[in-house]
Amino acid sequence: MADGDFWSNMDKAQGVSRELKGFKNIVGLWHNMNDEVADLEELLKITDEFDSESIKQLKNDIEKLQAFLNKLEMTRLLGAEHDKSNAILSIHAGAGGTESCDWAQMLLRMYTRWAENKGYTCQMIDLQPHEEAGVKSATLIFKGEYAYGYLKAERGVHRLVRISPFDSNKRRHTSFASIDVIPEITEEIEIEINPSDLKIDTYRASGAGGQHVNVTDSAVRVTHMPSNIIVQCQNERSQHQNKATALKVLKAKLYKLEKEKHEQELAKHHGGKSEIAWGSQIRSYVLHPYNMIKDHRTNTETSNTTAVLDGDIDIFIEAFLKKRK
Repeated sequence: MADGDFWSNMDKAQGVSRELKGFKNIVGLWHNMNDEVADLEELLKITDEFDSESIKQLKNDIEKLQAFLNKLEMTRLLGAEHDKSNAILSIHAGAGGTESCDWAQMLLRMYTRWAENKGYTCQMIDLQPHEEAGVKSATLIFKGEYAYGYLKAERGVHRLVRISPFDSNKRRHTSFASIDVIPEITEEIEIEINPSDLKIDTYRASGAGGQHVNVTDSAVRVTHMPSNIIVQCQNERSQHQNKATALKVLKAKLYKLEKEKHEQELAKHHGGKSEIAWGSQIRSYVLHPYNMIKDHRTNTETSNTTAVLDGDIDIFIEAFLKKRK
């Protein structure tokens, strides 16, 4: 960073700065923990007897140490490639019409609330509402350190069991929605796209927004012909911005596609791992006849369904990361 030409490449410089900040956070956490341990050891040396107030203070200090240790442990678990990256999360309602679309809307709220609690910014780039209620699909970019590292634990099918608010006979319904998560690809990773392989269409945005919505053909749909990957963006202010964001998401999807091809080649020689498929849910959210949310990969469960649907999903994410490690 002291090099005279460091800031000549702004994208690369910002990437290095983010990397430095991440390292400083880890080292700073370690030093803070060591200081806390040293203070506790010194206190134990000079104290012969502890009254109730001193014991209470000791317990508080030990709990603070445990919090430091938990943060360090999560840093260790989030050490895979791209874990520090921003995350592109897509929600798709399953078969079932309004029921599944309403469930997709509930998941959208859950993840945006989770992002708020984490201090992440959340950018909606595409939203396809259902005619009656809920959403057919939504794509968002979560921006913040380790956003992808955390959210990759959410990839898969999510199942909801409840009394349907749309059924006049108050019957129990099961709904499905799928979550896909990919890392946002930075400029350092080169993904070559031949312009002749792209089909670019414009259309009028359908979601709620500013005055420009439904007035101009600002929304953009990009189709990558060789892979048949389709990306849409309609929530930016201009057609140019929508196109740039759509191409960014397309690059991330193409990168993921190449990674999957590579992993499939390795699996031929090392025994493949099963892929998450539609119908093999990773988590069940049961709201009737009892309240229980269970992650089927780790057997982690909680009866506090309200808190989870309000964004408190770290219990499942941490359990997944620990088991995976």
